[in-house]
Amino acid sequence: MPYVKDFLPTRRRTRGAASAAVVVALVTALAGCSQESSGSDQPAEERPDGVVTVQPGLPGEAATTGSAAAVPETEENHSDIAFMQMMIPHHAQAVAMAKLAHKHAVDPAVRRLAGRVKAAQGPEIMFMAAWLDERGLDVPAAADDPMDFDHSAHGHDEMVGMLSPAEMAQLSKARGRQFDEMFLRRMIRHHAGAVQMAGVVAADGSDLTVSGVAADVSVVQNSEIARMRDLLRRF
Repeated sequence: MPYVKDFLPTRRRTRGAASAAVVVALVTALAGCSQESSGSDQPAEERPDGVVTVQPGLPGEAATTGSAAAVPETEENHSDIAFMQMMIPHHAQAVAMAKLAHKHAVDPAVRRLAGRVKAAQGPEIMFMAAWLDERGLDVPAAADDPMDFDHSAHGHDEMVGMLSPAEMAQLSKARGRQFDEMFLRRMIRHHAGAVQMAGVVAADGSDLTVSGVAADVSVVQNSEIARMRDLLRRF
C-alpha cells in the first residue's frame, strides 16, 4: 500500500529530539494566537503568571485559555492510543491519494481539494507521531502494515474507510474524468471513516489533546465531504 515517506518514518521511532521539535513548533503557533482567543483584554505578557495555555474543547465546543495551573492533567487511555496509532496510516493513505490527484486529476477543483487534504493531514501525521513518541508508544512507519495497528483485532476500536491495495492500484491507473470521479467517491468513503473514528475517541477517550485532534478531524473532513459531494454532481 502506498505511503508518503515525507511524513512517515522509515522505521519506528524511538524517543528523541524530533518529536520535541514538532511539539515546540506547535506550541509556538498556539501561543501566537492565544491572545486573540483568550477572551481577556489584558495582554499575556501583563498577566501575573505570564503564561497562557490553550485547552482544546470537546467536539463542538471552542477551545479555552488560562494559566498552566488551571489546566487539568489528563492521562491517555486505550481509545486515545488506538486513535492516534490508526489515524497515522489512515492520514498517510489520504495524502498518497492526494498526490495521485496532483498527477492525474483534470478538474482544477479536484486538484485544489487534494492540495488542501495534503496540506492539512501531513502536519497532523507529524503531530500524532510526536504524541505517541513522547509516551514511548509504537509509531506506525512506512514499512508497517496498517492493519498491524487496527485495534479491532483485539476487540477494541476499528480502522475504518481504508482503501485496499487493489483499490489504490486501480486509482493510480485511472486518468482524466474517470480518475476524478473515482478519487472523489473513494476519498468521501475514506473521510467518512476518519469521522467515525473521531466520534469513537470523542466518546471513549480521556486525553484532552487527542480530543482536540479528533474534533479538528471531524470538522475539517465533514466539510470536505460536503465539498466532494458537490463536485460529484458534475459527473
